[in-house]
Amino acid sequence: MLSAPNRIAVMGSGSWGTTFAKVLADSDPSVPVVLWARRDAVVQEINEHHTNSTYLGDTALPANISATVNPREALKGASLVILAVPAQSLRSQLEAWGEAISPDAVVVSLMKGLERGTDLRMSQVVTEVAGVPSERVLVLSGPNLAREIARNEPTASVVAGDDEEVAAWVAQACSPGYFRPYTNTDLIGVELGGLVKNVIALAVGICDGLGMGDNTKATVITRGLAETTRLVLAMGGKAETMAGLAGMGDLVATCSSPLSRNHTAGRLIGEGNTLEEVGQLMTQTAEGIKSGAAVAHLAAAHGVEMPITEAVVAVVEGKAPVSDMARKLLDRELKSEEKRR
Repeated sequence: MLSAPNRIAVMGSGSWGTTFAKVLADSDPSVPVVLWARRDAVVQEINEHHTNSTYLGDTALPANISATVNPREALKGASLVILAVPAQSLRSQLEAWGEAISPDAVVVSLMKGLERGTDLRMSQVVTEVAGVPSERVLVLSGPNLAREIARNEPTASVVAGDDEEVAAWVAQACSPGYFRPYTNTDLIGVELGGLVKNVIALAVGICDGLGMGDNTKATVITRGLAETTRLVLAMGGKAETMAGLAGMGDLVATCSSPLSRNHTAGRLIGEGNTLEEVGQLMTQTAEGIKSGAAVAHLAAAHGVEMPITEAVVAVVEGKAPVSDMARKLLDRELKSEEKRR
């Protein structure tokens, strides 16, 4: 039986990392939560004013949250480690400080991306680089728009891992009154659902930017879930996971909310902005832009058709004009919806 966390490290001080630190701190005010940030100014603001205004405005952070620019200091003695860095930087980050993770720590990934070049999920990168046993590497995913949760608006999520007892332990550690974590042993399904929906949200955002209506967006969301489910099944995950919070729930929230980074990035692309201009207009990373090609590559390797993903990648890589998005989504062989999901 695992004892309650004695100290929690949250590696990454963006909107979701900071918000989840708040969730953890609110769950048990007696447990110190240490937030690692890259910039001195962010650390100073959190420690002196208990805010992270760049990402969460004037939201007050609990008193048991502190911050540091030293990753090893954040990790020292932490029995629970939360990873909330950009997906494509995880390997280099872990190579720099991964050995500082306590040998008996439980590691939870909040990241929703696929590593380019290896097609590895984030949980697999943690196991490979940091040497954390797979039964102690979990993921948290669901309809988790950070600013809404930071305002204590009720929401639910899924903690997934191979070991049900460890997943329940993590869920207990992040259970304030406004945040309800469910557990799931379908790590593959939960993780894939969280990362593919970013690509689908880009597609919906592009449609918005092009001025398309709700029929188009509903079509993209529904068929996006279908192609995500095909990939999940091919990888050994479960179809029922895609009908839950980590599948449909996360997809709907990310595709429909103006708070969604990937939806926003897609809309900006649809309005005619270049990727460089999108980066300048946004303060946070839209993971779907960077991991879309990896998702398409993974799908091809498993013989899975993902036409929406392929269309997004073609636009992002400049291989097709954004105006071709609708044609690419619909100009396909007619098929039965019943026989082939």
